[in-house]
Amino acid sequence: MVLPMRHPADAALSHFFRENPKLGGRDRAFIAEAVYGVVRHLRSLETLCDGRNGRQLLLAWLARHGGHNLREFEAITREDEFKWLKEIKAAQLTDRPAAVQLDLPDWLYEQLHESYGERLPELMRALNRPAPLDLRVNPMNSDRDAILAQLKAEGFAAEATPYSPLGIRLKDKPALQKHPLFLNGQVEVQDEGSQLLGLLMAPKRGEMVCDFCAGAGGKTMLLGALMRSTGRLYAFDVSEKRLNNLKPRLKRSGLSNVQAQLIANERDTKVKRLAAKFDRVLVDAPCSGTGTLRRNPDLKWRQTPEALAELNAKQESILRSAATLVKIGGRLVYATCSLLREENEAVVEAFLTAHAEFKLVPAGEVLTAQHIGLAMGDYLRLNPARHGTDAFFAAVLERTA
Repeated sequence: MVLPMRHPADAALSHFFRENPKLGGRDRAFIAEAVYGVVRHLRSLETLCDGRNGRQLLLAWLARHGGHNLREFEAITREDEFKWLKEIKAAQLTDRPAAVQLDLPDWLYEQLHESYGERLPELMRALNRPAPLDLRVNPMNSDRDAILAQLKAEGFAAEATPYSPLGIRLKDKPALQKHPLFLNGQVEVQDEGSQLLGLLMAPKRGEMVCDFCAGAGGKTMLLGALMRSTGRLYAFDVSEKRLNNLKPRLKRSGLSNVQAQLIANERDTKVKRLAAKFDRVLVDAPCSGTGTLRRNPDLKWRQTPEALAELNAKQESILRSAATLVKIGGRLVYATCSLLREENEAVVEAFLTAHAEFKLVPAGEVLTAQHIGLAMGDYLRLNPARHGTDAFFAAVLERTA
């Protein structure tokens, strides 16, 4: 079902649950946790199990990573299988290649090791843990302290996020889709790192702002709220489905300054008509998604060096087109949820070399100006080991001529 990796793991799970509607909530939670657990640790488990036998992979994950005592397996395994499982639980991987120990394909290990070196094991431990549930408070109609107090009064284990002034982190992952705070547009689900990208844009009231790759609109809604629903906020995307998913979210949020527009590609005539009109443009570029492995662990097995090369070409093309929208004195923020230099610094450096009319504005300065206590240099670089967020990269570029 999942292991051929022909489809995203979440899509395969959703299909399975639709095909098996009688499964209870507890069973669904166990299946989802087990599937993601096996996928996170697939390479080391395959090595130990000498293949992809589904039952063996599950038992090995439960024994090594699921927090279970070996005695719990006696009733569900044969004698020879139990003996094998004892050996698997005790097995060490120290004599295996580092890529196996860290549950990475060789090509991705090589690229990450080049950038992170001896910090890579710590990073991968963080990426191999499930992500928490982060909420973003809507500053148009809510106050974080009040929302926090309400959630705690209702029994939720909630705390303020350390960097985003609008973020709340929940210890567990409760279903909030029917909670009044969500239905009334007072909170949205959004990782703290994604919130910081919106804050890095620092849009002002009355400005012209564009979210160039809007997707389902999480950052669009944050930008609109920071603008207090004034000015004009364009949400461009090439997917009609994603833009349609934005509509109910906008309705809940209370924003009235958003114009969602479907474009055929980054060179669409709609883009050309708006050249040099914008104060702020956000490019949250399509990327490998390696920074989201806590949520999408299958990406590390589904991505390839060839696909990465295609993404690089797309990222460069999108950045060039988005830059034409920026007026003199305006700012362009290029961002990805990738850990790879090829998608991040390399794209920005190539762009700046070819576009002398833009200069790099240190991301740390932009954050400091907003009283966000997050030490950064030229670029925003977030990762779960250091910051507890998904891994994000961003560069702030200002048009000077």
